[in-house]
Amino acid sequence: MYVTPTRVREERDWVVDRTETVVALINDVRTDLGDAFGTDVDAVTESQYREAVDAVFADGDLAVNVAALIAILRELDVDGDYPGFVVDELLGRELAATIAGPQPLRTLGEATFHYADVRVHGDANENAGIDDCEAALAAGFQERLPGWDWTDSESPFALER
Repeated sequence: MYVTPTRVREERDWVVDRTETVVALINDVRTDLGDAFGTDVDAVTESQYREAVDAVFADGDLAVNVAALIAILRELDVDGDYPGFVVDELLGRELAATIAGPQPLRTLGEATFHYADVRVHGDANENAGIDDCEAALAAGFQERLPGWDWTDSESPFALER
């Protein structure tokens, strides 16, 4: 695979084309996790998602890595799928973490990927990595976007100098 600025743009366009699917998954995951943790989590709009996609792809160093992971997942297929289960999980988890950002969001993105992944099953005619890519996009972007109360305030653990 050869990644060029054109390829990065193509992967970004593919991510935007998946807006409806990914935003619906983000909101399903947020509702379920909010219920599990006894908190309300704001829904994400399609506009918020597209703005976050633009922000990720505006950072060239981040964009090339995100685009490469997306491209690999989009092309990944394994005869019978199950033998490739580990590699698509590994790549999906890394994509979610890369999109989510620095710690602790990175780890939360990885954990949320596994939760989102069990909710997504690709069409029989899609490569095995597509559903993992969609789960990773949902997990990573839902961490980047506002809506969780704990991210809306200063941490009580920050020390003053």
